[in-house]
Amino acid sequence: MYIIKTKGTFKIPDFVQIRDENFILVNHFKLNNASEISERIDYSISKEKAEYINHKLPFGILYKL
Repeated sequence: MYIIKTKGTFKIPDFVQIRDENFILVNHFKLNNASEISERIDYSISKEKAEYINHKLPFGILYKL
């Protein structure tokens, strides 16, 4: 599984994309808070990793989960 943050604009919010091993889009949602990230991903991730994704992961960088 891969995750990528996409930067929004003035009217469009920031989004997170979850992609599988074949880079097929599995989930696409607004980036509101770290707890939403762990709820949207089918398997559990640590709270620290969710916080990292929410606050520190750069936009446009593909990150392997």
